[in-house]
Amino acid sequence: MNIISLRFAHFIKNTKRDVNNKLCESSVVKNKSSFAQKKKKMKQLKENDGIERSLLLTMAVIAGLTVANCYYNQPLLEMIRHDMGVSQHEANLITVVTQIGYALGLCFLIPMGDLYSRRRIIVVNMSVAAIMALVIAFAHRICIVWGASLLLGACSVIPQFFIPIAGQYSEKKNKSRNMGIVLSGLLTGILASRVVSGYVGEWLGWREMFVIAALVMVLCMALTLKIMPQMKSNYVGTYKGLMASVFNIVTSNGRIRLYAVRAAFSFGSMMAIWSCLAFRLAEAPFFSGSEMVGTLGLCGIAGALAASGVGKLVNQWGIRKMSIYGACLQLVAWSTAYLFGNTFTGLVLAIILVDIGLQCLQLSNQSGCIQEMPEASNRANTIFMTTYFIGGSFGTYCAGMAWTHHGWLGVCAVGAVLATISLLITCLNGKNI
Repeated sequence: MNIISLRFAHFIKNTKRDVNNKLCESSVVKNKSSFAQKKKKMKQLKENDGIERSLLLTMAVIAGLTVANCYYNQPLLEMIRHDMGVSQHEANLITVVTQIGYALGLCFLIPMGDLYSRRRIIVVNMSVAAIMALVIAFAHRICIVWGASLLLGACSVIPQFFIPIAGQYSEKKNKSRNMGIVLSGLLTGILASRVVSGYVGEWLGWREMFVIAALVMVLCMALTLKIMPQMKSNYVGTYKGLMASVFNIVTSNGRIRLYAVRAAFSFGSMMAIWSCLAFRLAEAPFFSGSEMVGTLGLCGIAGALAASGVGKLVNQWGIRKMSIYGACLQLVAWSTAYLFGNTFTGLVLAIILVDIGLQCLQLSNQSGCIQEMPEASNRANTIFMTTYFIGGSFGTYCAGMAWTHHGWLGVCAVGAVLATISLLITCLNGKNI
């Protein structure tokens, strides 16, 4: 009996040991699998190696949601003006300051994408943008709105991290197309922001719109932390050296200067119509509120759809032809705005044509900049977009002054002159540019 008991005990001991060994093996396999999945999830993107469709579409969505911060104010200018008791010129300065902030963000923040973790930079920018949106929502002085709008614009440059990513890491045959997809998301955000803010402003109030904007930024932060992969830095050195290299690129590369300047005048032409549209619709014969400005923002969907198509045409037609076609479309748009600006049909057609014309210029010239210096994609994009938004701010300011002194005729003249300058820059330079 003792022998049987001893053998039984020995059997139980061996069984326990085998079970423990199997459990350990299973745990090791599970841990290895978990580590492999995590490693795969955080895998670094490689230049010209391709980007997953899901990541590309997510970047397009986030691009639209973040750039919207710069355009929520446009349909709300009349409401802000009445609420704070300021002039039309002071209210118009909100859009000017926002665009200047965006340009400053492009100048000083985007180059950091070549030096530091883009993921971390994006999250910090979203955090500050959320805070500034809340400051605007609770402000009671126009100077506070200006200051917060400046920082909100500066921190809304996130799409300009995504576009170089699409250009740098996509397969060579898909670069322009994928940049067009991200740009389509950006443009959809611009037009949707006007629609949403117009109706939210009418139903809830302009302050509530900026509270909603802050909440959207919090959601974007969570999404970014979940999907954004690791990317290898393109520059080794200090921030001072990085900014010095930006200046060197500007002075040494004439093509990048040309691409940036002619697109900037085109953007100024487009911004002229949007910066004064709320004032135009508030007067005879329309007498419309912010919701109509937002509704007309839907016309910009033509520009968003055009972006993906333009991306495919750039390789076929070339940057120069796309620039000429775009400027000519904008001139037709301003002729329409002048001749038929007393009708909704005329304004709709003008908005569609000026937006499509801009996309022809922006995407072709922006892709040209990034492909000119792929090893410094963020810095090349910084030069392009900083110049681009300076042009937008200039167009907004000139249109505001023209509206104050000459009304809608002055606005149409400003838009047409800026489009003409863009066209002349192309025509007076070499056929290969």
